Amino acid sequence: MNGDAANVTNGNGVVDSPDKKQLSIQNRTRSWQEELTSEEIDVPGTPRPRKNTQTGHEKCTFHNDLELDHQPPTREALLPDMTASYKRLLGALGENPDRQGLLKTPERAAKAMLFFTKGYDQTLEEVLNDAVFDEDHDEMVVVKDIEMFSMCEHHLVPFYGKVSIGYLPCKKILGLSKLARIVEIYSRRLQVQERLTKQIAIAVTKAVQPAGVAVVVEGVHMCMVMRGVQKINSKTVTSTMLGQFRDDPKTREEFLNLVNTK
Repeated sequence: MNGDAANVTNGNGVVDSPDKKQLSIQNRTRSWQEELTSEEIDVPGTPRPRKNTQTGHEKCTFHNDLELDHQPPTREALLPDMTASYKRLLGALGENPDRQGLLKTPERAAKAMLFFTKGYDQTLEEVLNDAVFDEDHDEMVVVKDIEMFSMCEHHLVPFYGKVSIGYLPCKKILGLSKLARIVEIYSRRLQVQERLTKQIAIAVTKAVQPAGVAVVVEGVHMCMVMRGVQKINSKTVTSTMLGQFRDDPKTREEFLNLVNTK
C-alpha cells in the first residue's frame, strides 16, 4: 500500500487528505451552527432577570447582596394574584366560587398552572449542570419516545405526545437524561408544536456542538379533540433537521428508520 492510499478523491477529481476532509466537515458544521445562534429562538418564553443599574436599591426585597440585579419574584409569590384571577373566572362562568366543591379550586388551579409552565424558570445551562463529556464518538445517538406534555398558547389547553432526538457527536456527548430534561424545559411553557420542535433541536446544538441534530415530535392537541373540529384520532407530527441530518439523505433516513422501529 503506497502513501496515497489513505487519500480521498472529492467530486471534482481532486485528491483530499483525511485531515483536509475532516476540516471541511468541521467548517460546514461551524457554519450552520453560527446561523442558528444568531436567531432569537428562545423568544418568547425565555426567563430573563429584571435588571436595574441605578443605585439606591440595596434594601430591595428581590435584591442580590453582591449585585444590583433584580430577579423576578418566586413562583410562590405569584400564587395570590393567580388564585384571585381563577376565582373571578369561576364567577364569570356563573359558578359560585364559595361553594364547598369550588372553595379551594382557584388555588389548586393556580398551582397546577405554575407547574404546567415551570419551564419559564429553567435555563439550559442550569439543566445541563456540567453533564457534557469529552468522548471520541462520532456515531449517531438517538433517544426516542420521550414523553412530552405542554400547553397550547392559543387556547390554554394541553397537548401531549412523544419526542425523539438524534445527534451526531463531535468529540462531545450529553448525558442521556439531559435530553429528556431539555424537552421538559421547552414543553413546560405556553407553546406551539412547531416552535417547541425547533427549540429542542437548537438547545441540543448549543449543548454539544454536534455535526447534526434531528428532532421529531408527535403530538395530540386537545384544542382539536375537545373543541373545534373534534377529531379525536388526529396527530400532528413536526420535525427539525439541522446540519448533516438536513444535508445528507442517508443520515436522515437512518434516523427516521430508528425512530419508527418499534
